[in-house]
Formats: sequence, structure tokens, C-alpha cells
Amino acid sequence: MAQFFASEVSLPYGGPCSRDEAWRKFAVYSGHWVLRGYGPWALEAKDSGEFVGLCGMWFPEGFPEPEISWALIPEQHGKGYATEAARRALQAAYEDFGWKTAVSVIAVDNAASHAVAQRLGAKVESRIAFRGGQADVYRHVPLEALKLQS
Repeated sequence: MAQFFASEVSLPYGGPCSRDEAWRKFAVYSGHWVLRGYGPWALEAKDSGEFVGLCGMWFPEGFPEPEISWALIPEQHGKGYATEAARRALQAAYEDFGWKTAVSVIAVDNAASHAVAQRLGAKVESRIAFRGGQADVYRHVPLEALKLQS
């Protein structure tokens, strides 16, 4: 995560920042699990076990509603990890946690994440002010439509 937070792709997550600041930001994910009972998972490459990023259910204070979130270290972009993990996170949100709907809040200039949301069948519902910039709120498809994609 220090590698992720050192890069420009971490801007929507409060980066870039130093390694010690990244540690504090990373610790928030553990706290989210304790407070909400769910949160992002660490993602690893199946072949090597190498850490590639985070993905999962996310709903910190101040968010418009429960979200499916993903963040990969830059070297792991374009390999399908975010789409695969987000699809599984959506399935878990619906089947295991009883969510009826989910969104993803994506900075307007984050083309890669827009593409992931679109591959999952999500559609832009609105644009909001977010962390000093603008973000599109994508509404994800319901469970039935998600199952049809698999």
C-alpha cells in the first residue's frame, strides 16, 4: 500500500503521501472492518501471491451510500484484477451482506476505473463534488443482472 500511496493514482484516496502516512491510511481499512463488519480485501496475484491492491465493500462516513471500491498499485493496472475482484465484491455485497444496490464513486479523470465500472454494467447516475474535485457516481446492476454477466 505504501507503493500505491506514493503514486499519483492515489490522489482520490488522499495521496500521494509518505510511507508513514500510507501506513495510517491503510490502518483505516482494518477499522472499517471493525466498525461496519465488512470492508476491502487485499488482492493477490494467483500465480505469485504478490500484493496487487484492494477491493471490496466500503461505506465510510460522508459517502453517499455503500460503495464497491477498488485500488490497484500502478504496475498491476490493465490485467483484469479490478474487474474480477469488483464482480466478486458485488456478489458478496448482495448475497452475503444483503445489499439491495451499490455504487462506485469514481474521480472524473480516472479512465481506468470508469472502464471497470462499465465492464460491470454500471451506469453513471450523477456527478458530485468529491475530495476537492468531481466524481461520477456509478450505479451497479442488481444481483440478477450480475449473475447473467458471469
